[in-house]
Amino acid sequence: MARADFAFCTRIRVRYAEIDAQAVVFNSRYLEFADVAITEYWRAVGFRSAGAAWAALEFHVARALVEFKAPIRYDEEIDLYARTTRIGRSSLTTWIEIHGAAQGPADDLRATVEIVNVNVDLASGTSCRLPDWIGETFTRFDAG
Repeated sequence: MARADFAFCTRIRVRYAEIDAQAVVFNSRYLEFADVAITEYWRAVGFRSAGAAWAALEFHVARALVEFKAPIRYDEEIDLYARTTRIGRSSLTTWIEIHGAAQGPADDLRATVEIVNVNVDLASGTSCRLPDWIGETFTRFDAG
Protein backbone atom coordinates (compact mmCIF):
# COMPACT_ATOMS: atom_id res chain seq x y z
CA MET A 1 0.00 0.00 0.00
CA ALA A 2 1.06 3.60 -0.37
CA ARG A 3 1.73 5.51 2.83
CA ALA A 4 -1.14 7.81 1.88
CA ASP A 5 -3.51 4.83 2.20
CA PHE A 6 -3.04 4.84 5.97
CA ALA A 7 -4.83 7.18 8.36
CA PHE A 8 -2.49 6.10 11.18
CA CYS A 9 1.27 6.18 11.70
CA THR A 10 3.49 6.19 14.78
CA ARG A 11 7.26 6.48 14.99
CA ILE A 12 9.63 4.55 17.24
CA ARG A 13 13.41 4.26 17.60
CA VAL A 14 15.15 0.88 17.59
CA ARG A 15 16.75 0.08 20.94
CA TYR A 16 19.94 -1.90 21.53
CA ALA A 17 17.96 -4.75 23.13
CA GLU A 18 16.07 -5.25 19.85
CA ILE A 19 19.08 -6.10 17.69
CA ASP A 20 20.91 -9.39 17.15
CA ALA A 21 24.60 -10.25 16.75
CA GLN A 22 24.54 -8.92 13.18
CA ALA A 23 23.40 -5.50 14.52
CA VAL A 24 20.01 -5.69 12.83
CA VAL A 25 16.59 -6.07 14.42
CA PHE A 26 16.02 -9.64 15.56
CA ASN A 27 13.18 -11.35 13.68
CA SER A 28 10.83 -11.82 16.67
CA ARG A 29 10.93 -8.08 17.37
CA TYR A 30 8.90 -7.39 14.23
CA LEU A 31 5.87 -8.86 15.99
CA GLU A 32 6.58 -6.62 18.96
CA PHE A 33 6.67 -3.64 16.59
CA ALA A 34 3.33 -4.83 15.19
CA ASP A 35 1.94 -4.98 18.72
CA VAL A 36 3.04 -1.39 19.35
CA ALA A 37 1.44 -0.35 16.05
CA ILE A 38 -1.88 -2.03 16.90
CA THR A 39 -1.92 -0.66 20.45
CA GLU A 40 -1.33 2.90 19.26
CA TYR A 41 -3.69 2.47 16.30
CA TRP A 42 -6.52 1.24 18.52
CA ARG A 43 -5.85 4.15 20.87
CA ALA A 44 -6.04 6.64 17.97
CA VAL A 45 -9.26 5.05 16.70
CA GLY A 46 -10.76 5.53 20.17
CA PHE A 47 -11.49 1.83 20.42
CA ARG A 48 -10.20 1.47 23.97
CA SER A 49 -12.14 4.50 25.20
CA ALA A 50 -15.42 2.64 24.57
CA GLY A 51 -15.57 1.83 28.30
CA ALA A 52 -17.69 -1.18 29.22
CA ALA A 53 -18.24 -2.06 25.56
CA TRP A 54 -14.46 -2.45 25.13
CA ALA A 55 -14.04 -4.30 28.44
CA ALA A 56 -16.48 -6.98 27.27
CA LEU A 57 -14.19 -7.94 24.38
CA GLU A 58 -11.25 -10.34 24.55
CA PHE A 59 -8.90 -10.53 21.58
CA HIS A 60 -6.45 -13.31 20.83
CA VAL A 61 -4.01 -13.41 17.93
CA ALA A 62 -5.13 -16.18 15.59
CA ARG A 63 -2.66 -15.51 12.79
CA ALA A 64 0.50 -13.48 12.32
CA LEU A 65 2.40 -13.20 9.05
CA VAL A 66 5.65 -11.25 8.73
CA GLU A 67 7.33 -10.55 5.41
CA PHE A 68 10.83 -9.14 5.68
CA LYS A 69 11.90 -6.70 2.95
CA ALA A 70 15.08 -4.97 4.21
CA PRO A 71 17.00 -4.85 7.50
CA ILE A 72 16.31 -2.38 10.28
CA ARG A 73 19.35 -1.28 12.28
CA TYR A 74 20.14 -0.10 15.78
CA ASP A 75 19.09 3.46 16.71
CA GLU A 76 17.16 3.87 13.48
CA GLU A 77 13.76 5.56 13.57
CA ILE A 78 10.99 3.60 11.90
CA ASP A 79 7.41 4.48 11.04
CA LEU A 80 4.69 1.96 11.86
CA TYR A 81 1.60 2.29 9.66
CA ALA A 82 -1.59 0.38 10.50
CA ARG A 83 -5.09 -0.05 9.12
CA THR A 84 -7.89 -2.58 9.34
CA THR A 85 -8.22 -4.51 6.10
CA ARG A 86 -10.98 -6.94 7.05
CA ILE A 87 -13.72 -7.12 9.64
CA GLY A 88 -15.17 -10.58 9.96
CA ARG A 89 -17.91 -12.04 12.11
CA SER A 90 -15.56 -12.41 15.07
CA SER A 91 -12.21 -11.11 13.79
CA LEU A 92 -10.26 -8.01 12.83
CA THR A 93 -7.42 -8.18 10.33
CA THR A 94 -4.81 -5.45 10.68
CA TRP A 95 -2.21 -4.66 8.03
CA ILE A 96 1.00 -3.07 9.31
CA GLU A 97 3.82 -1.64 7.26
CA ILE A 98 7.19 -0.80 8.74
CA HIS A 99 9.09 1.91 6.86
CA GLY A 100 12.35 3.70 7.50
CA ALA A 101 11.50 7.13 8.90
CA ALA A 102 13.82 9.05 6.58
CA GLN A 103 11.80 11.26 4.29
CA GLY A 104 12.52 11.12 0.60
CA PRO A 105 11.22 10.07 -2.77
CA ALA A 106 12.21 6.40 -2.44
CA ASP A 107 9.91 3.96 -0.71
CA ASP A 108 11.70 2.49 2.29
CA LEU A 109 9.47 -0.48 3.13
CA ARG A 110 11.25 -2.76 5.60
CA ALA A 111 8.51 -5.27 6.44
CA THR A 112 4.83 -6.00 6.33
CA VAL A 113 2.86 -7.71 9.07
CA GLU A 114 -0.66 -9.06 8.91
CA ILE A 115 -2.34 -9.82 12.23
CA VAL A 116 -5.73 -11.48 12.67
CA ASN A 117 -7.25 -10.89 16.11
CA VAL A 118 -10.28 -12.97 17.10
CA ASN A 119 -12.81 -11.98 19.76
CA VAL A 120 -12.98 -14.94 22.16
CA ASP A 121 -15.33 -15.97 24.92
CA LEU A 122 -12.92 -16.90 27.70
CA ALA A 123 -15.28 -19.31 29.46
CA SER A 124 -15.87 -21.49 26.40
CA GLY A 125 -12.66 -20.73 24.48
CA THR A 126 -14.65 -20.17 21.30
CA SER A 127 -14.89 -17.19 19.00
CA CYS A 128 -17.79 -14.81 19.45
CA ARG A 129 -19.42 -12.19 17.28
CA LEU A 130 -18.06 -8.66 17.15
CA PRO A 131 -20.54 -5.87 17.90
CA ASP A 132 -21.50 -3.79 14.84
CA TRP A 133 -20.02 -0.60 16.31
CA ILE A 134 -16.50 -2.01 15.94
CA GLY A 135 -16.68 -2.28 12.16
CA GLU A 136 -18.25 1.16 11.90
CA THR A 137 -15.58 2.71 14.15
CA PHE A 138 -12.60 1.28 12.27
CA THR A 139 -14.08 1.91 8.82
CA ARG A 140 -14.76 5.56 9.67
CA PHE A 141 -11.26 6.09 11.07
CA ASP A 142 -9.46 4.40 8.18
CA ALA A 143 -11.42 6.48 5.68
CA GLY A 144 -9.57 9.48 7.09
